[in-house]
Amino acid sequence: MSRHEVAVLGVGMHPWGKWGRNFVEYGVHAARAALADAGLAWTDVQFVAGGDTMRNGYPGYVAGASIAQALGWSGAQVASTYGACATGAQAIDVARARILAGLCDVALVVGADTTPKGFFAPTGGERQQDPDWLRFRLLGATNPVYFGLYARRRMALYGATREDFARVKVKNARHGLGNPNARYRKEVTIEEVMASPVVSDPLRLLDICATSDGGAALVLTSLAFARRHTTRPVTIAGVSTVTPRYPNTVIEMPNFATDSAVGVAAPDVPFRDSIARGAYEQAGLGPEDLDLAEVYDLSTALELDWYENVGLCKPGGAEALVRDGSTALGGRIPVNPSGGLASFGEAVPAQAIAQVCELAWQVRGQAQGRQVEGARVGLAVNQGLFGHGSSLLVKA
Repeated sequence: MSRHEVAVLGVGMHPWGKWGRNFVEYGVHAARAALADAGLAWTDVQFVAGGDTMRNGYPGYVAGASIAQALGWSGAQVASTYGACATGAQAIDVARARILAGLCDVALVVGADTTPKGFFAPTGGERQQDPDWLRFRLLGATNPVYFGLYARRRMALYGATREDFARVKVKNARHGLGNPNARYRKEVTIEEVMASPVVSDPLRLLDICATSDGGAALVLTSLAFARRHTTRPVTIAGVSTVTPRYPNTVIEMPNFATDSAVGVAAPDVPFRDSIARGAYEQAGLGPEDLDLAEVYDLSTALELDWYENVGLCKPGGAEALVRDGSTALGGRIPVNPSGGLASFGEAVPAQAIAQVCELAWQVRGQAQGRQVEGARVGLAVNQGLFGHGSSLLVKA
């Protein structure tokens, strides 16, 4: 057992969708579900780690306190974090650190979001020092522009086809059918994906995840505390929040620049590969130990990149995995059995937390309708703007 481990005693979610309510409502719903799952009361929580949302005015920037207030002031200690799509992983890491330091036994981690209609846009104002604002202003580059460029990269380097990308959507949509928290629960065909409107060539509308409202929460505890409440604690065995090493040779959004590797040797391990590697090293595990993975499918093509980044295959091998069904339920290594972002959409502060919820249900054998048989070890991987790594390993 790794010295980094903490227990996941409770998990809970608010279903994803477009509900149009305040994000606090989703967070409270998820938190109460996680506490009920853990068999604990709100007043048992000693520390609250909230994932911030940036689109809901001032309360969104202090999500931990906003949700604690809604649950009822209890005097619990609190922190709020933001790391774009890695926000949930950072909140988990803060709570884990408090527990491992012996500063608390019971922590509530919660993330929730209410998203605008359509693609994400920068917040208002003139912010010429902000690279995220600049990429919209100078290039008109919404997130799908980057997704399309990454897809083109796969086609150029490895011969990926539009049908390969569509196969990812077909797989994840089928997985999402069995998930009551998924927003989209409808099967699609390759033909339907390829006939949907072009958004950022070569990607179509059904290749790209939507924005959603939703919430997710975890009750994390020390292992000693967990063993007093269950004989089979699920644990988080590794959390990675790494940053890139210079030069980062794949230009991540929102950056735009020339390739510095022209003048400086590339690092031995590229940024995305280093994200999961950090979690593997903490846990003393490797990709060969995985029974399933939840990866960050902002687009269908990006899911294929992650197969390689987390070590499921060598570079250029991802298309074969999706073609032969290896990453589908019943295959060698199911990926996104929850349905992934393809079935959920993005609710940014909740995403990484929701991935851990799914892994916990899977290794407990409670993922009804989408269960990976015999699951014992699962990996979640994610990535936030400006070099926020996000990966977690969960095991039974």
